[in-house]
Amino acid sequence: MSNSEKNFTYPLSHKIEQVDNYHGTVVKDPYRWLEDPDSEETKTWVEAENKVTFAYLNEITARERIKQRLTKLWNYEKYGIPFKEGDNYFYFKNDGLQNQNVLYTLKTLDAESRILLDPNKLSADGTIALSGLSISDNGKLLAYGLSSSGSDWQEWKVRDIETGEDLPDHLKWIKFSSASWTHDHQGFFYSRYDEPNEKTKLEDVNYYQKLYYHRLGTDQTDDILIYHRPDEKEWGFSGDVTEDGRYLIISVWLGTDPKNLVFYKDLSNHNSEVVELINQFEANYSFIDYDDSVFYFRTDLDAPRGRVIAIDIQNSAKEMWKEIIPQSAATLESVNILNNQFIADYLQDARSQIKIFDLTGAFVRDVELPGLGSVDGFGGKRDDTETFYGFTSFIIPNTIYRYDMVTGKSEIFRQPKVDFNSDDYETNQIFYRSKDGTEVPMFMTHKKGIKLDGNNPTYLYAYGGFNISITPNFAVSMLVWLEMGGVYAVPNIRGGGEYGEEWHQAGMKQKKQNVFDDFITAAEWLIANKYTKPAKLAIAGGSNGGLLVGACMTQRPDLFGAALPAVGVMDMLRFHKFTIGWAWTSEYGSADHPEEFLTLYAYSPLHNLKSGTAYPATLITTADHDDRVVPAHSFKFAAALQAAHVGDAPVLIRIETKAGHGAGKPTAKIIEEAADKWAFLVRTLDVEV
Repeated sequence: MSNSEKNFTYPLSHKIEQVDNYHGTVVKDPYRWLEDPDSEETKTWVEAENKVTFAYLNEITARERIKQRLTKLWNYEKYGIPFKEGDNYFYFKNDGLQNQNVLYTLKTLDAESRILLDPNKLSADGTIALSGLSISDNGKLLAYGLSSSGSDWQEWKVRDIETGEDLPDHLKWIKFSSASWTHDHQGFFYSRYDEPNEKTKLEDVNYYQKLYYHRLGTDQTDDILIYHRPDEKEWGFSGDVTEDGRYLIISVWLGTDPKNLVFYKDLSNHNSEVVELINQFEANYSFIDYDDSVFYFRTDLDAPRGRVIAIDIQNSAKEMWKEIIPQSAATLESVNILNNQFIADYLQDARSQIKIFDLTGAFVRDVELPGLGSVDGFGGKRDDTETFYGFTSFIIPNTIYRYDMVTGKSEIFRQPKVDFNSDDYETNQIFYRSKDGTEVPMFMTHKKGIKLDGNNPTYLYAYGGFNISITPNFAVSMLVWLEMGGVYAVPNIRGGGEYGEEWHQAGMKQKKQNVFDDFITAAEWLIANKYTKPAKLAIAGGSNGGLLVGACMTQRPDLFGAALPAVGVMDMLRFHKFTIGWAWTSEYGSADHPEEFLTLYAYSPLHNLKSGTAYPATLITTADHDDRVVPAHSFKFAAALQAAHVGDAPVLIRIETKAGHGAGKPTAKIIEEAADKWAFLVRTLDVEV
């Protein structure tokens, strides 16, 4: 049955008389009632929407075959990058279909490993995830954070690594925090919020984060407050102890803006004050390590693509700062010190490059990588001569390498075996010109020898925001699309971090339309170059990428055959009123400001749906426990889309239960959602399977 043969009866989404006045502009919000996820009428609406959606998906005969193929592909051993603390190595592994990855430990790399923490045993359905960990530097204690049903809220516990037993310590109301142990292994620093209202904790705004020290064996109420700012409700704090235990480095963040402050505390003196080393939000500073009184930072100050500088804390005036590694044509993502050398992770046109420099900044060598792809790892201690990294691409699963810092040689440590022949596929990178002439790179992956006749089903995916770089990445679910003859296109649009902070800022606030123009132009390029045509083209993205899809399908509904916005920010006038949404105003702006309101109102997906328009086939996905981008965004957009839409294409919403924004989602739920997504596209784009 083609989608044109079916007339949909969507659930009734009643309208209320809700009107807001934004600086003289009157805006209706008839679906405001859907902002309460716990009301009986919202629950009834969710149930009714899922009923329609799954009735449609259940009719797709290819769906079960797709799910079986996904399950078979997913069922391979996946290894994380090993790391060492004290005398113990640690790594994550998934046997294949386990809902959550398991943490293992072993004494030597060829020794028998044992399970240290298996999150799969914490819940029957895999919805409790390990969402943070920190191991004491003697390798004997593990602090770990757990999140339930995809929530950002964490509870932290402590485990004795030798015995595998948990200590009595139990910390709550933690969010957006790591843990960092003191050198005496007696406790750790972490950040938390005040206890929220239990009933509304998934919607309430998060302000006034505080940095604490927890001493083992004591109650959380006795934790020592290290730093907070009652005069700055939006400031957040990340405390990290230096490798030698001497200093606590406090990074102060404000929303999602990459600019931060850096304070420090001398832990060798109990009475030391917190010193404000960098007290202006003017650039990003990532602490690397220190020598005597000289602190090393990776920064984008006066270098939007990044450089390494040295600050002597005994003479920290800005004019005394020294440049160690200057900015280059590539974007410097991160830096670590291993074997007393800087190991620098760069992006060159969204592809990884690794370079090694000595501590004076002199170039030593490039690390030879297996090909065009993405690298993660190169962690370890300052004197380590051994490190590990993972290499992946669109068609190569994450392969773990051991790297010798002395000889410069890489050797494969763990290579996964997937039921997929990567030799049948290829990835190319092209460059196209966006609406304003800006050159944008795009990766395209597909079967070798495809015909450029305009008939290839194409999946166009991007993100475009928050300084986040989208690099080549192996996704099991994409293999099914490629096997079905699909093209996978990933443009590195503005708003991301691929070309540094200038690229990011070119897609922020009043310049956000650049992001949508880049994405729309990518679609037009694919059509003009005969890869596909509108009826065969699907667009997809999640979170900020969900906003991208929502904005582009409302601006150019004629250009796409299908749209898949996942956990998207769809109401640009009210996003800052929920959970951590206020933190995104540095990226988007705020409707509270007249000029920024006009920009937001011009592209807000919810407010740009036009009645009587034929929109592309749409499958909105969200989760009832998403406390980052609250589900109200997707709920209201779905209700408004169904009311505005004319035509035969289905416009549906799939609402996952007991799941959040995506992190920690169990494998079983990921496979189900991927099967539904591909089945939806098989039917709506008329893909031959």
